[in-house]
Amino acid sequence: MDFVCGLPQTPRKHDAIWVIVDRLTKSSHFLPISMKYNFTQLSILFEKEIVRLHGVPILIVSDRDSRLTSLWQAMQEQFGTKLQFNTAFHPRQTTDDRERLIQILEDMLRACVLQFGGSWEEYLPLCEFAYNNSYQASIGMPPFEALYGRPCRSPTCWAEPEDTAAVGPEIVVDHTEKVKLMRQRLLAAQHRQKKYADRYRDGLG
Repeated sequence: MDFVCGLPQTPRKHDAIWVIVDRLTKSSHFLPISMKYNFTQLSILFEKEIVRLHGVPILIVSDRDSRLTSLWQAMQEQFGTKLQFNTAFHPRQTTDDRERLIQILEDMLRACVLQFGGSWEEYLPLCEFAYNNSYQASIGMPPFEALYGRPCRSPTCWAEPEDTAAVGPEIVVDHTEKVKLMRQRLLAAQHRQKKYADRYRDGLG
């Protein structure tokens, strides 16, 4: 779990993203929040968006950050979840994975806002969709497939005649363009990260 902070405030008064990742499947949730949210508000959101879909996590891995520690400890008491900090769990690996994901998320949101306009928050659901349906080398498949055991039907499939009639041609074009752009940004980021990793392994970094 982590927060992406310092974002422009949206019309819904959100200025941050709560990033929650399942360590096994790499499936991720990107939840828009306000940094003014108190524990009660975050707890309700956690129950609504995470516990409702996945159950209560056995373990939460987070930074040893004073802003987050009290929140995680309160969650531990409420949900019976064990809390573990990065320093106790492969700190380099956990930190690098988190930073890569946040960089990818920021790249996708920036590209959408620059190309399509509007607020970053309106693109967050499609960013989550695009990320969870992109191949992840560490698990050998997209997170969606790892979580549900089957490939996901994406909005690009809506271009089929029977689906276009059901949802309307405008939404098909709109969503297809946005998902295509997000996937391009994802692939570019993954290629960049692989290049850096290869250089590091070869002793050139």
